Amino acid sequence: MMPKFKGKNCRIQGVTAPESPVFEDRYLKLPGLIDVHVHLREPGFSYKETVASGTLAAARGGFSAVCCMPNLSPVPDSDENLRTLEDIIARDAKVRVYPYAAITVGEKGGELVDFHSLKGRAVAFSDDGRGVQSEDTMRRAMQLAAQEGVIIAAHCEDDKLRAGGYVHAGRYALEHGHKGISSESEWRQIERDLLLAEETGAKYHVCHISTKESVQLIREAKARGVDVTCETAPHYLVLDENDMREDGRFKMNPPLRSREDRLALIEGVKDGTIDMIATDHAPHSAEEKAKGLEHSAMGVVGLECAFPVLYTELVKKGVISLERLIDLMSYAPSKRFGIPVEGVALWDVSEEYEVDPAEFLSKGKATPFEGRKVFGRCVKLDIGGKTVWNLTER
Repeated sequence: MMPKFKGKNCRIQGVTAPESPVFEDRYLKLPGLIDVHVHLREPGFSYKETVASGTLAAARGGFSAVCCMPNLSPVPDSDENLRTLEDIIARDAKVRVYPYAAITVGEKGGELVDFHSLKGRAVAFSDDGRGVQSEDTMRRAMQLAAQEGVIIAAHCEDDKLRAGGYVHAGRYALEHGHKGISSESEWRQIERDLLLAEETGAKYHVCHISTKESVQLIREAKARGVDVTCETAPHYLVLDENDMREDGRFKMNPPLRSREDRLALIEGVKDGTIDMIATDHAPHSAEEKAKGLEHSAMGVVGLECAFPVLYTELVKKGVISLERLIDLMSYAPSKRFGIPVEGVALWDVSEEYEVDPAEFLSKGKATPFEGRKVFGRCVKLDIGGKTVWNLTER
């Protein structure tokens, strides 16, 4: 029996996103997905991805909306720089795009941006790609964010504790002679920020958590009433260091952690500690990802395979319900970030196939899920009465 969504249907220009997952002919009919952590790379790095290519990949993956991260050139840290990004989005985006603004000017960790002038245009504020190292800077950022009623979305990483690592500081690193990234480099900064959020009353969102300690800290903070949400990514729920290979497509930040970390993340998804799943879609050129674990760029792509992987590994295997997965990938992001759940996606979940990056519409092709057998192809996506993706026309 198909699970039911409770009172969460969404009307867009006469189109109603399904209140329950239903089959229409052979297709599963679902609401458009929302990804709150996507790197579109433009302006500044269009050889890796563009707004056009990244949002077309999003449409193919069933996403009606994405939030684009601010580690761009120029960084969206001012009215002028944010407008540069907005103009590209208005011209080229195939799905809804909600931009982040930076927390600090140039994402350099020092001078704060003008939160007041950028709020309303920025979906949230983040220095993603790097952690805010100064406790005083983050405190002042949260104080201003609380005054303005905006979200601080933090990439949590203590540079001193990272100590030049590039894979998880665990068994695989030891056995293969790699420099490890400690779990503490993530959770220690989360611990700091949770106390600051509690002190200031700021709305705080933790990006791409990967460790069991992070899950527990956030669980305890929620129990204390801290206004915190968090995300993890598909690769942290499905893979761990035991799946690693000497290949750049297994290199991302944070890294794949231990089996114990992965199981703790799954428990966090099941008990509601983890609010949403975001891809952290981070495309690079083929050359940048062809240099092995040590020298390849950090980041993997995920927009075009996220739902199929999670549907196959979590829903079909009975780990979570389809209702819970849609909440994690659509309704929870909508509620926290104020993004409408738009459109209708039709999914063919009848046939198994292998993830093939050669089929990706993203410029980035590096995924740790290459060759994995999955169920689920987005056949069609309509947003606002307009078809933005139709597999039969490709």
